Amino acid sequence: MRYILILAAVLVAGLSLYLALRWRGGWIPRLGLVAVALAVLAATGWRVMPASMPRHDDGSDLRALYTQVRPLPVGPVRTYHLGHSLVGRDMPAMLAQMAGHEYALQLGWGASLRSHHRGPEAVYGFAEENRTPHFRDPREALDSRQYGAFVMTEMVRLKDAILYEEAITYAGEWAALAAERSPQTEIFLYESWHGLEDPPDWLARIPDDFERGWSQLLWSAARRADKPVWLIPVGQVMARLVSEAEATGGIGEIKSREDLFARMPDGALDPIHPNDLGVYLVALTHYAVIYGRDPLGLPYELLRADGTRATAPSPELARRMQEITWEVVTSQPLTGVTAGP
Repeated sequence: MRYILILAAVLVAGLSLYLALRWRGGWIPRLGLVAVALAVLAATGWRVMPASMPRHDDGSDLRALYTQVRPLPVGPVRTYHLGHSLVGRDMPAMLAQMAGHEYALQLGWGASLRSHHRGPEAVYGFAEENRTPHFRDPREALDSRQYGAFVMTEMVRLKDAILYEEAITYAGEWAALAAERSPQTEIFLYESWHGLEDPPDWLARIPDDFERGWSQLLWSAARRADKPVWLIPVGQVMARLVSEAEATGGIGEIKSREDLFARMPDGALDPIHPNDLGVYLVALTHYAVIYGRDPLGLPYELLRADGTRATAPSPELARRMQEITWEVVTSQPLTGVTAGP
């Protein structure tokens, strides 16, 4: 389609030049130039910037769905992950070691749900990120009806995803697709976080990001699926751990938010990608929500996806990570998990 638009732009440009030479003034050549501009913008994939965020959705028509008792799995749940580097290869591998389940994934570099929906050619880094035996096309995976859990996440910055990548719409598209092609599959939305350097303060913005952003995707997804889409509140769990660590002088080796994030080859802080400790926390939260089980006592000496040993948290930190994860997951109604017996 884009090539057709480019060809059209060239043809319109030629016509415009002819008109400009034929009629040296007046509205005809000006109209031709406007047509050229519009054709070129269309051909290059330009989209009009929305004036503002969409009207806030409070999910009032869906809240009752989340008051019902959620049936929880009794055994391993084959899980599918759709996302980007904040999913990564290591987190699904760690989660699988915790739960004993099989999994598949599709990733990209900063990939939006929109790009995944459009196909591999629209996903930056598709070949590099999916060079793994765990790759599987998401539509093929859903059509197989082999997966009990379908976990999706959106790119960050989330506001940009909503404004420019139609995140609310495409969360709904994927949920509808999952519900139609694999009705028995539970659908989950993984709430991540923004970069440490993004204003305002990283810790202070997480609740607002959920209310203004992640919840909007969740309501859209649940509405299109016509059933609950469960929240995996990783951002909230991470904020809770950081808040406690920074207020108390540290929990084990975590003294500040930076201790959950990776380092670049030159030693500089990577402000968005988690280190092994952060990845472990993400996996714990996925486990607690997907299985509805208290993660206390889960193993914490795990392997990365490539088989190498991940940096393990100390026993003190591992236990507190597990406790905080369960406290947050069971206090958030949109997970469908309670702290009952």
